[in-house]
Parts: sequence; structure tokens; C-alpha cells
Amino acid sequence: MEKKTTKHSYHTVAFYNLENLFDTIDDENILDNDFLPEAARNWTPKRYEKKLYKLSSAISSLGFDETENAPILIGVAEVENKKVLTDLVTSEKLQKFAYDFVHYNSPDERGIDVGLVYQKEHFEVMHSESIPILLYNEEGIRDYTRDTLYVKGVLHGENVHIFVNHWPSRRDGAGETAHKRIIAAQVVREKIETIQNTEFDPHIIVMGDFNDNPTDESINKHLMSADLYNPMEKLLTIYKGSLNYKGEWNLFDQIIFSTNFFNYKKGTHSFASAAIFDEHFLTNWKGRYEGTPFRTYAGRKYLGGYSDHFPVYVKLKFND
Repeated sequence: MEKKTTKHSYHTVAFYNLENLFDTIDDENILDNDFLPEAARNWTPKRYEKKLYKLSSAISSLGFDETENAPILIGVAEVENKKVLTDLVTSEKLQKFAYDFVHYNSPDERGIDVGLVYQKEHFEVMHSESIPILLYNEEGIRDYTRDTLYVKGVLHGENVHIFVNHWPSRRDGAGETAHKRIIAAQVVREKIETIQNTEFDPHIIVMGDFNDNPTDESINKHLMSADLYNPMEKLLTIYKGSLNYKGEWNLFDQIIFSTNFFNYKKGTHSFASAAIFDEHFLTNWKGRYEGTPFRTYAGRKYLGGYSDHFPVYVKLKFND
């Protein structure tokens, strides 16, 4: 695939939890009743279009100053279906980037999935699959959650393996649900090792909303190994993160990659930097929650913002 040259040959790879990107059409197979025009949240076509505009504005700005381009790869979470992704990538702000996407329906009861959005001029999909995270309660009944998306593709002539994740939530308590995220980590780790056993020195990117911080057990002990590097670990402080809960910053949104992204051979990509995209326009501008993500809803109250998460991104340099 011919490489499109951009400023300094830098490219942005991002992840963004889109906070309940639902359409306004009832799907009887999922629990989308909160996101319908007649629901208590009053999720109207006008509000849906406003959210698409805001999200597309954020994505088109992500890393643009450094690369003169929008992200070439974007992992996304909390999307309802293919329709909302189609509406997003064909929106006024994004259509010029000629995005396509990979998406599978997950068994999650809420109907929210993950996806990989990519610029066709830069990335070519070779293979994709949905990897189930099998969880069971004490009675042996399956606890349905989001599948992990695995995509193998060619990025400027280099094979890359990408995992997009949205691990089980902490809704019932961080400690009480930690085992679920550990299982998710083990599933991804096992797939990585399978790839490593069949391909020499593969380039791997693991991104997502892990519902855990970089230092938590699921990531630190069950996903990470000497072959992976997590640049997000240095970004979390008491003043900064990708989401804020009860006044405390967390960095559940992360992009992790194999250490061979520190090689600088011609025709390869190398890691340049990592950041949280917390630009002022994405934040609450005043009041008690000043500086935190400007979200679409607070409970059932409509705020009209972007998402309850900030996007995160890494900058890769193509060594030509």
C-alpha cells in the first residue's frame, strides 16, 4: 500500500469511548429503551445529530496540529451498531478522510460494541474477528459482556495486529468485578501469544477502555509482559486522566503496544509520544466539574456534550 506523506511522517492512533452512541431506532434485541425519542432521556434525532457533530469535531481535531491529518486508526467503544458508525464516518467533519470501519455485534445486553475506524488510504484490513470474553456467575449462567475486536492489517506496508477492548465495568464495585477484567486480560494475552508463536516479532497494538488503570492487576499482571509497553502509565496524575469519577481522575482509556515499536528501521513505525486529548472545548468550562469531560448525559439529565471520557492517542513516526 502506498504511503500518504503527512507532516514529518507522523501519524495519530487514537482510542475514544463515545459514551452511548445510539441511534433513535428501537432494536428489540438489545436494551436500548433509554435511547429512544419517547424515553425519559428524550433521545431525539436532533440530539443524535448534535452528538455526531460533536464527536466528529473532536475526532477530526485529534492530533491534527502535529500531523495535518485526523487519526489514521481509531478504536471506539460504546457504539450501538454499524449504522451509527456509518453515520459518524460519513458526517460532514469526517467524510473527507475516507474512513471505513470494522465492527461486530457483541452479546452485551445494553447493545454497546467496540469498533476500529481507519483511513483506507493508510490501512488495509487483512483479517478480523470478534473474540468473546466468557464470564459466568456462581450459578454457571453466562454474564454477557463486550467482545474484544481483533484486526490484522497492513499499515503503510507493515503488518500490524490490533485489539480493541471494552472490559467489564466496575458498576458493582471495583473489587467485586476485578476478576472479570482479569479474565478479559487473560483472553487477550492468550491471543497475543498465539500470534507470537506463528509470526516472527509481530507488531501489536492493544487499545481500549479497560475499566482499570495501568497499575491495576488486570493490566499490570495479566496483560503486560516484557514484550509490551504502556506509555499511558506515566500520564495519570491526581490532576489528569481520561475520566473523572467523584472527583478522582482515572485513566481507563489506554493504548499499549509491542516494544518493537521502538525500532527505527526503514519502512517501520516507531513510537513518538502519547497524550490525553483534553482540549478545553471537550471540558466543562465552569462550576463544580470544571476541567472534566463534557458529557452527553449526567444520569437522565441531558447536558449536550461530547463524552464522559477524553480520547487518548499515540503518535507514530513512519521511518522512510
